[in-house]
Amino acid sequence: MADADATIATWRTAQETGQIERTLDCLTEDATFISPLTDAFRFRGRRQIVDVLEAATGLIEGIHFHTEVGSADTRVLVYAATVRGIAVEEAQLLRLDDGLIREVTFFGRPLPALTAVMTGIAGPMLRGQGRPNLGRAITAATAPLAAMTRLGEKRIVPLADPNRRR
Repeated sequence: MADADATIATWRTAQETGQIERTLDCLTEDATFISPLTDAFRFRGRRQIVDVLEAATGLIEGIHFHTEVGSADTRVLVYAATVRGIAVEEAQLLRLDDGLIREVTFFGRPLPALTAVMTGIAGPMLRGQGRPNLGRAITAATAPLAAMTRLGEKRIVPLADPNRRR
């Protein structure tokens, strides 16, 4: 039985320092990762989870966890960082069994940061799986969405600010 506090401390440090391989020991063998980017599939098992975290580490910079709440079997961690120059805040819902993480669900904001991750993560992740052409196709398919959300966030959405003078 692992110590939940030690597991969470290792998990946090590994992400803040970019040493994602260290997260392997934090996960149960059959752990599941639920992405904020798709509901079409889940990442299952230690290796798949570490692969997606490593791909994300190449995009998300300056991770700093600022909030942690929960109990021995459920924790929520929240961090601030940047992705391609966009501020991002992400929450991780961690469900534990015997002190190890069995399920990770990510939630993030704002939308332009999430679409930047969506566009940037497919290439590195799928190259690592030996499917670089699929990575390029997904990147090309999601790039317009990332561009639209970034433009909208900068130019259009501020017009709806209730504190803005009319």
